[in-house]
Parts: sequence; C-alpha cells; structure tokens
Amino acid sequence: MSELLMNLDWYEIWQATLDTLLMLGGSLLFTVLLGLPMGVLLFLVGPRQMFEHRICYALLSFVVNVLRSLPFIILLIVMIPITVVMTGTSLGVAGAIPPLVIGTTPFFARLVETSLREVDRGIIEATQAMGASTRQIIFNALLPEARPGIIAATTVTAITLVSYTAMAGVVGAGGLGDLAIRFGYQRFQTDVMVVTVILLLLLVQVLQSVGDRLVVRFSRK
Repeated sequence: MSELLMNLDWYEIWQATLDTLLMLGGSLLFTVLLGLPMGVLLFLVGPRQMFEHRICYALLSFVVNVLRSLPFIILLIVMIPITVVMTGTSLGVAGAIPPLVIGTTPFFARLVETSLREVDRGIIEATQAMGASTRQIIFNALLPEARPGIIAATTVTAITLVSYTAMAGVVGAGGLGDLAIRFGYQRFQTDVMVVTVILLLLLVQVLQSVGDRLVVRFSRK
C-alpha cells in the first residue's frame, strides 16, 4: 500500500482540499447573494407576471444566456485582467472567486426563476387580494413557497462549482484541481490523481445528501 501511495503528500492534499472548500464557500455565498435577486427580477418582469416588461426581460435573458453559454475555461482566461483589478491577483483562492461567481450566478438565477414559476398563482393572487405590497408578496409568499426549489437550485449550483474549482486549477487557482493537474497529469503520478478524484466525488456526495435532506425538511408537500 505504501508503494502505491508513495507520491502522496498528505499535508499538500489537506491544503488543496481546504483551498477547494474556501473557493466553494466564498463563490457560493456571492452567487446566492447576486443570483437570488436576479432570479426574482427575471420572474417578476417575465411573461404573465406582476411587472411584465418584454424589453427588460429580453435584455436580462440575453445577458444570462450569454454568460451561461460561455465555456468556463474561456471565462477564466477572459476575466484575468478584471480579476487582477478586483483582487490584486489572478492566482490562488482570491483569484478564482470572481470568475466562479460570474460563471455560476446566471445559472443560479435561471434556476431560481424556474422555481418561482412553479409557485401556485393562486397564492400570489390571494396575497394581492389581501392588499399586500410587492415586498410582502416576494418575502411572505413567493420565496417561502419556492424555498424547496431554491434549496435544490443551490445544491445543483454548489455541485457545479465543485467542477468549476477543479477547472480553475488550470490557471493556478489552487485546490484539488490544481493538484491533480500538476502532479497527477503533468508528472504522471496516478496515486495523486486517484486520491483527488475520490475527494471530489466525496465532496459532491456530501453536498447532494445535505441538499436532499434540506429539500425534504422544508418541503410543504
């Protein structure tokens, strides 16, 4: 067994795992903070909604679709100058978070919009009939009713971010992806590659399990 794992530096693997978790946590936080309002806005100005506005919806949809269709590896490279201005570096955890946020925020916003569309219109109409304000409709009716769907969307986004953090290793962002590329691929250290893949798979499984439990807990059905 020791010969099979002779190339492993457990401290370096721990540091790479920590970097991946930091990238995941930081980028997921900003993705939710930016993507949730964007998704709500997409819903509100969408067809047959309270503030239907075709031009606004078309522009927002265009921006979301363009950013979603751009391959993340290309986005990483394109955003290097912007990332340097924002964080002072394009390397490490700090250099990875801006492109991660830009890459997943439109994706999350579209999932939020879809979740809100699944809310029964009768609930919205009943809330309007009681004289509720727009703020009350959003925070007391829409978001609570769509909560299971939003939690599921957050879970899917978190899993997507795990794969994106691995790709960010190509430009020196650190984390398990960087470890797999530098040692597993470039130096042909298969044991390092296998361990990093297993750790990424375990992380995805944990995220999915936690997300599923939260969806069941907050589901009203």
